[in-house]
Amino acid sequence: MSDDMNRREVLKALAVGTAAAAIPPKAQAEFRRPFNPLAGVGQEPVKVAGPRGTPTDPDLIRPVVWWEKVLTEDELLTTAALCDVIIPADERSPAASAVGAHDYINEHVSAPYDAQRRELVTFRGGLVWLDTESQRRFSRRFREGNTAQQAAICDDICHQESATAEFRAAARFFTLARNLTATAFYSTPEGMRDLGFMGNTPHAAWTGPPPEVLRHLGLERE
Repeated sequence: MSDDMNRREVLKALAVGTAAAAIPPKAQAEFRRPFNPLAGVGQEPVKVAGPRGTPTDPDLIRPVVWWEKVLTEDELLTTAALCDVIIPADERSPAASAVGAHDYINEHVSAPYDAQRRELVTFRGGLVWLDTESQRRFSRRFREGNTAQQAAICDDICHQESATAEFRAAARFFTLARNLTATAFYSTPEGMRDLGFMGNTPHAAWTGPPPEVLRHLGLERE
């Protein structure tokens, strides 16, 4: 047996062993039964508990978000404005809200899981803070401010490590908002084009990474 085959068999055994460890003992006993290729022939098909499309049996062809989105229309307008401060429109791509980044954020923070519930509290509190801070500085809500006013507020909270004590909680919110906005934007075709991501695209010839990339990574060939 070749080395490649040996490696494949070892990897397969490791994968099976890891999966089997998570299977309850009673279910493992079923796997140990001798395989009978005619078992079940002529019988009713086994029914899967629960309808297709639930969290435990998702329909990956026609995915459905099964939880209600909780951000209000007012909160979404402020979220969209913040997304556009984080990723504004330029000559290469549209603004984040134009590709639905705020809708993605709404879906994410509405999810009924512990981590997302905590993030929802952080996010909603951050939206209130943005409006309060904008009213204090400019006598208007955050989304009503101009680009310079919105940027001035975000500049004070955009780096969690260097934020002053008065802006530390808001900086945690901004970090969450920035991560979610980037995730949403760069998952879209527009965001991928902005990155120059080509995906599984055939090429007539592959000449390797450009020399400047190799130099940047310290991988220049002698």
